[in-house]
Amino acid sequence: MAAAERTVLQFSPSPSSTASVTAKVHPLVIFNICDCYVRRPDQAERVIGTLLGSVLPDGTVDIRNSYVVPHNEFSDQVALDIEYHHTMLKSHLKVNPQEVIVGWFSTGLGVTGGSALIHEFYSREVSNPVHLTVDTGFKNGEGTIKAYVSVNLSLGDRPLAAQFQEIPLDLRMVEAERVGFDILKTTMVDKLPSDLEGMEVLMDRLVTLINDVYKYVDDVVEGRIAPDNNIGRFLSDAVGSLPKHSPPAFDKLINDNLQDQLLMLYLSSITRTQLSLAEKLNTAAQML
Repeated sequence: MAAAERTVLQFSPSPSSTASVTAKVHPLVIFNICDCYVRRPDQAERVIGTLLGSVLPDGTVDIRNSYVVPHNEFSDQVALDIEYHHTMLKSHLKVNPQEVIVGWFSTGLGVTGGSALIHEFYSREVSNPVHLTVDTGFKNGEGTIKAYVSVNLSLGDRPLAAQFQEIPLDLRMVEAERVGFDILKTTMVDKLPSDLEGMEVLMDRLVTLINDVYKYVDDVVEGRIAPDNNIGRFLSDAVGSLPKHSPPAFDKLINDNLQDQLLMLYLSSITRTQLSLAEKLNTAAQML
């Protein structure tokens, strides 16, 4: 058979997708998905839902919000509550019209047999949706989070099926969010850390990072490692951005901020106590 007559089996991206598609998910989305999984019906093995966000100018899918969609799964069928989905979408658009559908999520490891059916539905809602999977079991203390897009499998010019292809996913968190995410990954937690305990953890981490910087600078000065111009410029910018304070002035600034934090904790504790007393007095008055 001549080479020109051979039938080629190949993967071809959908018209709106490219090989450089990336996604970025905010921690609020992960927390919301885990909360929905905890509150799922007893008979449900997983939860699925809609992802909201926008597409950035560089093509990155920015996932900023989500909501669960009730569903039922059978051996080879998936039934979605489409009316509920549209009602929730209208409610979200009233609050934030900039957030549109960018894909859907499911809990568990990887894609399943019914994922293609659900992805087909969301493909009618938005072009080239992103499928986000979250391992809510947190096996081995790691929450595996992956993102996929659909790639068409064709035989010559005839499309046959769709294949999920993993895309790069960026989970960016500030330090406070990372502390909460680390607690979420722990299977058993005695108690949530207080503000002071959280500050202590952050300060320990800051001291560790400063020691790492000191060690790197000493190694470069002593000639133990080769200098990196990019790291040097980054350290120069970081040091230059710090305000110039004398040690006594810096200690006073820290102590003043700490006292403000303690005052806020004290006032909030008094407020909670007053609310609790008011509730008990109101209950006693109703009983009398």
